[in-house]
Amino acid sequence: MKNNKILSSLSLAMLLNLSLDLVSLPVMASSAPAAEQPEPEKGPHRGRMLRDGDFALELSIFETGVPPEFRVWLTKEGQPIDPKSVDLNVKLTRLGNVVDDINFYVQGDFLRGDMEIYEPHSFVVTIEAKHQGKSYRWQYDNFEGRTIIEQAVAEAMDIQTAIAGPATLHQTIPAYGTLALPVGAQRSVSARFDGEITKLHVGFGEEVKKGQTLLTVESNESLKPYQVKAPSDGVITEQFANAGEQTASRTLLSITDSSQYIAKLAVYPSDYQKVRKGSVVNLQVEGVDRNYQGTISFIEPKVRYDQARIVWVTLPNEKGELTTGSFVRAHIEVATIDVPLAVKRVGLQGFRDFTVVYAKVGEQYEVRMLELGREGGEWVEVLGGLNPGTEYVTENSYILKADIEKSGASHDH
Repeated sequence: MKNNKILSSLSLAMLLNLSLDLVSLPVMASSAPAAEQPEPEKGPHRGRMLRDGDFALELSIFETGVPPEFRVWLTKEGQPIDPKSVDLNVKLTRLGNVVDDINFYVQGDFLRGDMEIYEPHSFVVTIEAKHQGKSYRWQYDNFEGRTIIEQAVAEAMDIQTAIAGPATLHQTIPAYGTLALPVGAQRSVSARFDGEITKLHVGFGEEVKKGQTLLTVESNESLKPYQVKAPSDGVITEQFANAGEQTASRTLLSITDSSQYIAKLAVYPSDYQKVRKGSVVNLQVEGVDRNYQGTISFIEPKVRYDQARIVWVTLPNEKGELTTGSFVRAHIEVATIDVPLAVKRVGLQGFRDFTVVYAKVGEQYEVRMLELGREGGEWVEVLGGLNPGTEYVTENSYILKADIEKSGASHDH
């Protein structure tokens, strides 16, 4: 016994050490420098100054009234030079080795790039220039919204991903109501002829089957016994008579068939035209763990006092979990839309003024600014900002948001 306790203690210690090791694995933002770096020199147009001897250029992302684009001003020995005398090329290497190859043309006293600098502005910038037979080259990192998380750490933090692609949007409206028994679920049992109840074959709370004998009655007129049978399956939910009593033309027993319930849901005027018989409905019943799905089988022809129309959805009660009066929350499907590209709503985060997901390439993660369309269920349509087939983060994307914000990655123009 003593040895077993020692082994248990050692096992617990090893597990604790393993957990601490996983937590302490490095999580670092690739946009965060290892050491404090000086701010890059800015030029008169608020662009980055790049110098080589007496030759210099100012590279700026210009986006006032136009989509973001590069504009370049050139100087030699501190004096402006004719932009026509310079051949310039800029390559932007994005995450996943996607390269934007930008050439320039003269506009006024500067060179203007020939393509849009789309978001995110996160890339390795390579500049090559030629002037009077001499070549110049610069390269620097301009990362934003990017971080590195080792795979072991991502797994420990349960960071999950999915592949962006087509999806079916199920657009719904909310509805609320209560459970009720169907019409005819409660049956009253009485004797056909008045007489004395000589035997009661069932008791309160008993399950019975259709055709089962419930009572034996001796007729007052013929003095002959006859049997009263169950008109349906169900449970004896009321008992008004006992052996030795007269039937006296009254209800003797009540049988309730609770194999099905009706969810009666309220739909308000703004949604009248969206709801049809046969519409799919997903439901949650208060106090019941499982979810239910059904279809609208009936729409009541009159409105309630608050102008709601009541729609019916039949629910099976195989496990006996449902009860009359239970509250119901539901979502009624009003449209089904197939879209070519969508992401899961759970993966969406805010970044600057954008809604983003985090694309994953190896152990690197980076924001993708999205143009969003229609919504439905767990999906949101993507109209722009993300390529089909991109692996992106779904569950626990907030961890990446926090890590990137901690790194202080800037938006450098």
